[in-house]
Parts: sequence; C-alpha cells; structure tokens
Amino acid sequence: MREIEHLIRSLGIGATYRGYKYLCYAISLCLENEDYLLGISKLLYPTIANTFQTTPSSVERDLRTVINVCWERGNRSLLTTIAMYPLETKPTTGEFLDILIGHLQHSSLV
Repeated sequence: MREIEHLIRSLGIGATYRGYKYLCYAISLCLENEDYLLGISKLLYPTIANTFQTTPSSVERDLRTVINVCWERGNRSLLTTIAMYPLETKPTTGEFLDILIGHLQHSSLV
C-alpha cells in the first residue's frame, strides 16, 4: 500500500481529496483481481462504495476529480512517462487505473 500511496502522491494527488482513498483502494483491488478493470461501473465502483458507505456515483465523481487534479495541476509528465505512450487527452478512469496498475506491476517485477 505504501508504494501505491507514493505513486499517487508523486502524481500530485494529495490525501485531502476524498478520491485519494478511493483511488488507493481501487488500485489495490485491481492488483488483486484484474476483473475489476473490466467492470469499472458494474463491479469496481459498487465495491468501493460499499466499503466506504457511499454511493457508486459519488465514487465515480471523486475518482474523476483526482484524475482531473493530476491532469490539470499535478505531475502530468510523470503520468505520461509511466503510461509509455503520449497522452493527448485526459485519461478516463479506466485508462488512468490501467496506467497506474501496469506501472506498479512492472516495477514490482524489476
């Protein structure tokens, strides 16, 4: 979990955002079971919402907020570097999670 939090903070997303803890949890879930990446709206958001006693739409909004923070005011160059392809537009939640999970999986293999 420490590696996940370090990566998120390196992207310019602080713990003052509600989406921060949702993002940490989402990444840990996806690292355990990649099926969550295939069912973000139907599986991932409801699981996070259930854990944190909120609604799936709130989870979706808060995750979009932290992605926007990273894109607008955060470390976009780091995000592009770990994506390993040019990012012309702000990534969707699924793309963002895929980039971070791919990076964490690759860095743990090295």
